[in-house]
Amino acid sequence: MLKAGVLGAGHLGKIHLKLLQQSNKYDLVGFYDPSKENALKVANEFGYRSFNSIEELIKEVDVVDIVTPTLSHFECAKHAIENGCHIFIEKPITKTVIEAEAIRTLASQKHVKGQVGHVERFNPAFTAVKDMIANPMFIECHRLAEFNPRGTDVPVVLDLMIHDIDIILSIINSPVKNVHASGVTVISETPDIANARIEFENGCVANLTASRISMKNMRKSRFFQKDAYISIDFLEKKSEVVRMKDVPEHPDEFAMILQNAEGVKKQIYFDNPEITPNNAILDELESFAEAIKNNTKPIVSLSQGTNALRLAQRIIDCF
Repeated sequence: MLKAGVLGAGHLGKIHLKLLQQSNKYDLVGFYDPSKENALKVANEFGYRSFNSIEELIKEVDVVDIVTPTLSHFECAKHAIENGCHIFIEKPITKTVIEAEAIRTLASQKHVKGQVGHVERFNPAFTAVKDMIANPMFIECHRLAEFNPRGTDVPVVLDLMIHDIDIILSIINSPVKNVHASGVTVISETPDIANARIEFENGCVANLTASRISMKNMRKSRFFQKDAYISIDFLEKKSEVVRMKDVPEHPDEFAMILQNAEGVKKQIYFDNPEITPNNAILDELESFAEAIKNNTKPIVSLSQGTNALRLAQRIIDCF
């Protein structure tokens, strides 16, 4: 098993600690948290070994799981990579694109692997339909959340919208042509609500809205492509595929049939793919272990994490 250590024992860090301890692919060595009070509390409550410094922890592990605030990602990753450790790093990969490129280059030089925690790639509602999404030409995403002070050290684009940016970039194999966006600061020091229109060179358009000051939670994406519409509810873990096919010679009397202005008839078919429940965070951590073991490319590579951050920064620069 891979020896793993966690940097950061906040809300998400404690989840990672618990899952790494449960996993049969990792041997959890311990964690480091700069808050001595929090470190003592977590160590006493859960029995995890607490280290006095990042350096002490890194010396005893193969994999460093970075679950610290975004502002410290770069320094934590740099320490780990320079000591030959593989890194799993929560999204966004770093605060700036320059930092992300430096991490990616250093990991390549040191021959270590890295994966970015874009957890929605492992959401069962997405994995159930991702192979059905083929050349969509319009995408609409809404990611709304009730206010939570945690995460407000970065704009809502880096806090929430980046999930959908990564999903879209994993699907659309085309360079970004234009970006138009607006953002509004309401309660934080950075924008709390934002909308972006991303135009790709292949003609696809993606419209993304993210808010962390909503009255309700929502994480929905819709993909429109020729003869099909695919809806994903990341929050409720549900997917729906609506397809249009040529009308058969003898359609069912209850069939839903549409006819366009040219007289062409199409029958509508509804499909709700079976969703297999999972723990997406555990899956992403264990997929990284498999990538290290088999020397394969991680599902969300440092390069992909950098690309998501680069597009997110282009959106922020529009404000």
